[in-house]
Amino acid sequence: MTDLAVKLLRTRWLVRAPIWLFRARLGVVFGSRLLMLEHVGRKSGQPRYAVLEVVDRTDTGYVLAAGFGERTQWLRNLDAHPNAHVSIGTRTRIPVTARRLTAEEVAATLRRYETRHPKAWARLRPFFEKTLEAPIGTTLPMIALTEASSA
Repeated sequence: MTDLAVKLLRTRWLVRAPIWLFRARLGVVFGSRLLMLEHVGRKSGQPRYAVLEVVDRTDTGYVLAAGFGERTQWLRNLDAHPNAHVSIGTRTRIPVTARRLTAEEVAATLRRYETRHPKAWARLRPFFEKTLEAPIGTTLPMIALTEASSA
């Protein structure tokens, strides 16, 4: 199943389908577990979109995991341009600023995720290890998105 999951997540039309729902202001169907990240392409300067799972919440925003590691395009774009927008539930285009989590913050976030979602973690862990080509540990890049009004 892991090979199939990786293949599906590399199928462009499939992973981009939720973007159209968010852009049609139907993101509420995903609840608060998924958000749409609107960021700027590091080379093109053009708007880019990705629908991602909220791995954790902070007092000031959201935490995302880059499941494909350092080659994750939205991660590379946020490194170049940390100011972005998110849409989640009924809220749209919330200004956020991105920063990478430290290794200690990543480890703590993964422990909280495993505690809250043990079944999901049991399915995701092998996927992450396959895509990262390493044991999870601190090899999984994570980003904290802080809402501008919370900064």
